[in-house]
Amino acid sequence: MEPGAGAFSEEQFREACAELQRPALSGASWELLVETQGISVYRLLDEQTGLYAYKVFGVLEDCLPDLLADVYMDLTYRKQWDQYVKELYEKECNGETVVYWQMKYPFPMSNRDYVYVRQRRELDFEGRKVHVILAQSTSEPQFPEKSGVIRVKQYKQSLAIQSDGKKGSKVFMYYFDNPGGQIPSWVINWAAKNGVPNFLKDMVKACQNYRRT
Repeated sequence: MEPGAGAFSEEQFREACAELQRPALSGASWELLVETQGISVYRLLDEQTGLYAYKVFGVLEDCLPDLLADVYMDLTYRKQWDQYVKELYEKECNGETVVYWQMKYPFPMSNRDYVYVRQRRELDFEGRKVHVILAQSTSEPQFPEKSGVIRVKQYKQSLAIQSDGKKGSKVFMYYFDNPGGQIPSWVINWAAKNGVPNFLKDMVKACQNYRRT
């Protein structure tokens, strides 16, 4: 069964494909936060929460789209290359695959954990093959909150990947979460400016060492 099969609409998948082709940055106050390592990160203030949503565009060289999508979906392998993973696994809940992810935060802050569904699809969009992976938080009683760990209850991510026409991947990512608690602004700024580009760079390295099972 596809994970989170009922959680996402056809329109959501096609919106991610469209954004990969034509970034939708006009009509809202998206601001360029950083350009580094071939990656551009934009942010938009969410007035309801006072937090930012992020859009990431760029090209990851020497990592083919099929491989990049496989590496992104492989949770067991991610525990080997993502230094911020404390705990990460999938579990079947009422016929749906749910992911539990605990993320390490720097001392003295509490770790955060996520419970979410996700789905991967391959689409033919305007004659191009596009991999799309969607994820969003869910509430599931089989994953009770843990003492000393703050549960992230608002989480949404989209990832679209296609060939760059060479040996790399053209990518688009949308990301929003509400980490809760009191987080210093320097941590938020570091995560946006460095964390996302570094994560993508680490994922490219992981692609080069990946062995499909």
